[in-house]
Amino acid sequence: MAEKGVGSVMQQDKSGKCKQAENKSHCVTCQHHAPKGHGTMAVPPAYADLGKSAKDLFNKGYGYGILKLDVKTKSQSGVEFATSGSSNTDTGKSGGHLETKYKMNELGLTFNQKWNTDNTLTTEITVEDQLAQGLKLGLDTSFVPNTGKKSAKLKTGYKHDYVNVGCDLDFDMAGPTVHAAAVLGYEGWLAGYQLAFDTAKSKLMQNNFALGYKAGDFQLHTNVNEGTEFGGSIYQKVNSKLETAVHLAWTAGSNNTRFGIGAKYQLDKDATLSTKVNNACLVGVGYTQTLRPGVKLTLSALIDGKNVNTGGHKVGLGFELEA
Repeated sequence: MAEKGVGSVMQQDKSGKCKQAENKSHCVTCQHHAPKGHGTMAVPPAYADLGKSAKDLFNKGYGYGILKLDVKTKSQSGVEFATSGSSNTDTGKSGGHLETKYKMNELGLTFNQKWNTDNTLTTEITVEDQLAQGLKLGLDTSFVPNTGKKSAKLKTGYKHDYVNVGCDLDFDMAGPTVHAAAVLGYEGWLAGYQLAFDTAKSKLMQNNFALGYKAGDFQLHTNVNEGTEFGGSIYQKVNSKLETAVHLAWTAGSNNTRFGIGAKYQLDKDATLSTKVNNACLVGVGYTQTLRPGVKLTLSALIDGKNVNTGGHKVGLGFELEA
């Protein structure tokens, strides 16, 4: 009986070792096939989205000087409606827009139509991942009924492992303007180039370069526009609740240097607090509260640190409803 018990234990140990060995082998296999470096950077962002995390930290959550209402709904047929209205507290000017969007996922088609109070009607048709995987084609048109002015833009984009390129053709009676951009990415490193060429004047209108690095919780972005404007930003997610960012901009031939620091803190699951300050001593504060699912309130203020007692500060209020 003892020998049988010992045998059973040995068999169990052997079985356990075998399972551990299998699991270990499985883990080794997973590690072997896992992408090297930063595998999540297989497809780099578009040129316009380089440094987006830092930009969002400085721009989103603020709306001082504006009273705004956003309403988003979706019909049973899948049509999305977005209505927005705003009023500038300084000028008293009000404006708004109505946007409808419909997606046909089986065909990769997206129809987007927008009308604003400036009486401009825009329509965009997009086809994605149909002719080739990663290829996106779009036609963007606008029409102003009051003046009869029309414009059209043909958009193309292609994204694949380590590359994201795009080319837009802006039609004009005098001659189309070509907008092109490309971003290459490898193991977290990003390099991009953007240009705009006026075919009518045979002139290069835009010539921009960008270089950056993106890790899981850290992003670095630098850019040079027209060889005269230099900029850079650093973004870091300190922990699950705190995000910070720094941006710097400088123009050649002048002493005008712009510098700012921003942070966003998640107070709880329904509330966030954003703050930023620049070298001109302008302090921005934003508070976002989710009152209930689909109802969001945003309060923001801009304080002039150099003239606290003289006034001139701005406040903003925004409501966002979604159903």
